[in-house]
Amino acid sequence: MGKITGFLEIDRQDRKYLPAADRVRNYKEFVIPLSEDATRDQAARCMDCGIPYCHTGCPVNNQIPDWNDLVYHAEWEEACRNLHSTNNFPEFTGRICPAPCEASCTLNLTEQPVTIKTIECSIVDRGWQEGWIVPQVPTQKTGKKIAVVGSGPAGLAAAQQLARRGHDVHLFEKNAKAGGLLRYGIPDFKMEKTLIDRRVEQMEAEGVTFHYGVNIGVDKSATELESEFDAVLLTGGSETPRDLPVEGRDLSGVHFAMEFLPQQNRRVSDEPIGQVEPILANGKHVVVIGGGDTGSDCIGTSFRQGALSVTQIEIMPAPPEKENKLLTWPDWPMKMRTSSSQAEGAARDFAVMTRRFVGENGHVTALECIRVDEKMQPIEGSEFEIKADLVLLAMGFVHPVHEGMLEEIGVELDQRGNVAADTATYKASKGKFFAAGDMRRGQSLVVWAIREGRQAAREVDLYLMGESLLPR
Repeated sequence: MGKITGFLEIDRQDRKYLPAADRVRNYKEFVIPLSEDATRDQAARCMDCGIPYCHTGCPVNNQIPDWNDLVYHAEWEEACRNLHSTNNFPEFTGRICPAPCEASCTLNLTEQPVTIKTIECSIVDRGWQEGWIVPQVPTQKTGKKIAVVGSGPAGLAAAQQLARRGHDVHLFEKNAKAGGLLRYGIPDFKMEKTLIDRRVEQMEAEGVTFHYGVNIGVDKSATELESEFDAVLLTGGSETPRDLPVEGRDLSGVHFAMEFLPQQNRRVSDEPIGQVEPILANGKHVVVIGGGDTGSDCIGTSFRQGALSVTQIEIMPAPPEKENKLLTWPDWPMKMRTSSSQAEGAARDFAVMTRRFVGENGHVTALECIRVDEKMQPIEGSEFEIKADLVLLAMGFVHPVHEGMLEEIGVELDQRGNVAADTATYKASKGKFFAAGDMRRGQSLVVWAIREGRQAAREVDLYLMGESLLPR
């Protein structure tokens, strides 16, 4: 590294947020970037460790010490090139990845880790500003035609890699725009959708053909895909939500998170919400069941819609305030984390089980809850109620939708209901079908989807051409 003693001399400094009172007034991103000098100083904290565990902590295996050093030496364009060699969309991960790389940072053993995620975002944002990120149009075509089903991060990454190889890539998306969960699940205040739009423009220039409003298995059969294309890569999401089958579940005002979030994202982008009941938190007491990222997105969106109060409950016990780094490093530690949305004023409660939904005139008015012990068994005498006008179920997803495409193809599923395919070949059990991302691994992070999309693209290329120079 250019400044060997940087980690001894420079304290960690990360991006800050606009005040909550200001940011909840709109749906714009509210992270304040570091200055160029501050980013350079943070890159100087990378400590030239003997074994950079950040490489393996990062699912796409970003060459983090390399581009930290390039930033320190003000070689931003080369840093941008290096970053894109392992990650097709660092502006996505630089905003919404939880940064397992930072948990794996060697400096994290005894100090605060390098601000890897912030530096990554600074590099790619500057790359766009300076015009360094341009379409990579293939010099020759292979004559092979590939269908990619699902335009989430896995599908986008795979389609881009395959198009750059010279294949004729057709990406099928059931919604009106590309992005999958990036566009319809993650709120604009965490990632504005213009970031997806410019990547779509880049990919179109590289030769990817997007087919919107085409739900494979409904609007177009999977059998047609199989006959029309040389290979078919399934990269749809894990869209079947985990339900809460208790008394009162059918009351009005109880909804899945992914019924609520896409509506607001469509409103922000002036896209029609469709023939569905509007779900709004304005003037309501909102309860979010589930303590993960989707639950946090529901909180932030509810506040911006004008909720009177937001309470988030989680059946798991409260995690410890801090981890024992000497025991957990370099793995991702379980510890108490507060998201920006939770910090906007949500009440949080742990080790709470919902017994039933209470309602009047067919609409939910409260949750009847009970506290549970460490084995998630109810504690007698600990019953209580939470007032609620709107309940959002954000308890995760169990597997991809089976009805339609998957049933038509007849591919084998694993024990969890995902498409069975290993990471050696990403090959499904039937013919020319491959699977990657949440379709194959179940609900996961955007960065894992990008990794699987890239790796699956290489395997599809190898299957069609007998060899591949695409990076995994």
